[in-house]
This record gives sequence, structure tokens and C-alpha cells, in this order.
Amino acid sequence: MSCDGDSVSITAAMQPTIEDVLLGNIPGLPKVHLHNKVLSPTLGGDEFLQPFFDAVNGTLDAPFVFVLEGSVPNENINGDGYWTSFGNDPATGEPLTLSWWLDRLPQKAWAVVACGTCATYGGIHAMAGNPTGCMGLADYLGWDFRSAGGLPIVNVPGCPVQPDNFMETLTWVLYQAAGLAPTIPLDDLLRPQWLFGKTVHEGCDRAGYYEQGDFAHDYNSPKCQVKIGCWGPVVQCNVTKRGWMNGIGGCPNVG
Repeated sequence: MSCDGDSVSITAAMQPTIEDVLLGNIPGLPKVHLHNKVLSPTLGGDEFLQPFFDAVNGTLDAPFVFVLEGSVPNENINGDGYWTSFGNDPATGEPLTLSWWLDRLPQKAWAVVACGTCATYGGIHAMAGNPTGCMGLADYLGWDFRSAGGLPIVNVPGCPVQPDNFMETLTWVLYQAAGLAPTIPLDDLLRPQWLFGKTVHEGCDRAGYYEQGDFAHDYNSPKCQVKIGCWGPVVQCNVTKRGWMNGIGGCPNVG
């Protein structure tokens, strides 16, 4: 279940851009074809879905990276219907649930990447009381899951995902698939270590106020906001240094 915000966010990536990856402008990367319902050049329907069915049936004739955006609802508690679907069964015309695809596609993918907070850990849909029973991809497939390429799930959280974080991670995975990079280093939450190894506080422009014990009392203040709800000292995220789009933005940088 997704708002498609991660797909939209990725269009703002600069290091590298999604266009450079798809056009083959990055030296050493294998040829990449994108199949995404938001960014697809097709008109949808059978033409758009065919590569997904080919991947399920083993007739795609190319290794692929499976990227999930959005949380995974629990179809075991869907009552008489279904929570979410992706295409229809060609034989019966009935909707195919996300779970149907997740029981077939990730196992055949060279690598599996969860994009955004919903896909990685369930996001807002996983809050207590939500009737969908949503969860992250690792909760569904298992935290010890391994892809056809022998990789664990690669989690790139963010709401939406920081575009360069995702594209940099994807580039590493593609270089690894081409035999030009070592195994991607992940932490215990399956996040790229070099992107999520530091806390927000460690890279925050307001950290000097924290050291001086000079704290903000409202959100209009440029001072440290730890006393009014900021979780920077414990949250691991690089947005304070990297910004959000082309080095600009990030919560403590813009107020």
C-alpha cells in the first residue's frame, strides 16, 4: 500500500540520476530497463504487466532487481475481499494480490530492495489498530531471506525515500551484479551502513546549540529542538548532511 511518493522522489535524484542509469551513462553498469507503474512509458494493462509475468514464469531472459514501494497488507485478514492488487490473473480475470506476487517474484530476483519506510518497516499503515495488518517486506519474507543472488533484502527507508540514498544504493547493487563491487554492507536493520551509520544529531547544523545547552522552546527557533520533540540523537539518517533534493533541505535545515 503506497502513495507512490518514493517513485516521485527518485525522479529528483542527482547522484546518479535515474535518467543516467537508464540511458547507460554510468560506466560499468549493466543495461537497465525500468518497469514502474508511475514512470512507465506504456499505457498500462497487458503491455505493462507482461515483464512481471515473464519474471514469474522464468521467461524474462535476464536477471532482475525487484524493488518494492509501499507496505505489505495481511491478506489472511481481508474478510471476503482483498486489501490491494496488482493486475489480474490472465486465466480467470480475478485480481492478483500483492501477496501473490511476493510469493513468486522476490525468490527469482537477483536482488531485492525495499524502497521507503512503508516497504522497509510498514510505515504509518503498520500502526496499531490499522485493520490491514500491514508490515514491511522483511516481516513478510523473513529477515533471513536471501535473493537468487544470495543477498539479504536491502532496506532504504525514508518518507519519502531520500532520492540520492536510493539511487546510490541501487547503483551499488548493479555494480555488484556486474562483478565490479563487493557485497553491499548492511547494518542489523538491513540498511546500507555508509548511509545510515550516523545519527541526525551528528550531522545537524544545530548541534552547537545542543552542546551549549541552548534549546528551542517553539518551532520558530533556529536553536536545537531536542526539547520539543526532535529525535535526532537516536535516529540514524544522513539527511542533515545530504539534504533532500540536490543538497538542499532536510528537517533541521529548513525549520
